[in-house]
Amino acid sequence: LTMADTVMTVRHVVKALARQAGIAASFMPKPLEGVQGSGMHTHLSLWRDDANAFVDPDDRYGLSELAHRFIAGLLAHAGEITAVTNQWVNSYKRLVPGHEAPVHVSWARNNRSALVRVPTIKASKADSTRLEYRAPDPAANPYLCFAVILAAGMAGVRGAYELPEEASGNLFDRGAGRDLDLLPTTLKEAADRMERSALLHETLGEHLVEWFLRNKRAEWAAYAETVTPFELDRYLPQL
Repeated sequence: LTMADTVMTVRHVVKALARQAGIAASFMPKPLEGVQGSGMHTHLSLWRDDANAFVDPDDRYGLSELAHRFIAGLLAHAGEITAVTNQWVNSYKRLVPGHEAPVHVSWARNNRSALVRVPTIKASKADSTRLEYRAPDPAANPYLCFAVILAAGMAGVRGAYELPEEASGNLFDRGAGRDLDLLPTTLKEAADRMERSALLHETLGEHLVEWFLRNKRAEWAAYAETVTPFELDRYLPQL
C-alpha cells in the first residue's frame, strides 16, 4: 500500500513540475513508434521475521522453495493478471516482440528478456535477493497491479506450483521462445482471460471485476470503431 501511494505521488509531482516548466510529462505505455515503450518493472521480495524469505544459499539459484513457488505462481497466472498490470489499449503497443518488453511467459536469472527476472546478487548481499516482474507499465493502477501480482505469486506458494526450467537466450529476438506461452496481445484478449480467472474474482471481488471489465470493454469497443491514421495512410490510396 505504501509503495502504491508512492507511485501515485510520483506521477502527480512529475506532471505538476512538468506543467510548471511549460512541458508535458506522460506515463503512457507506448507514446512513440519505433522505440521501446515505458515499463514499470516491479521488484519484490517476501520477508519473514526480518529475514528475506526468498533466500536459500544452498539452492543452485540461491532461491528458497518459497521463491520457486512464487515465481511459478506468477508464470501460471500471468495471462490472467495482464488486464490489470497492462490496462489500456496502448499498453499492448508496448508488449510486442523486438522492443525490449516481455511477451513470453518465462523466467530467468539476469535475463532482461524474461517476464520474471532474478537479478544477480552478490554473495555478501543475499538479503537483496528479489524478483522483477517486467510486464507492468506506469499507467497501471498500482493498487490493483501490486495486489494481483502478490495474489498470483502467493497462489503458487499455497498450491506448491512447480517452477519450470529457466528460459535461455534472448527472447527479444523474433522467432525466439516458440515453445513458451505468450501474454495477451490485446486488451480484449486480456479482459477475456481476466473474466475467466477465479484468482482475480477472489482477489479483487466480484463488484470491482465487473466494473473493471465493463470499462475495459467499452474502451476496446471505442478503439475498434476508430479509423486510425495508419489505416488511412496504408489503405486509402490503394483500396
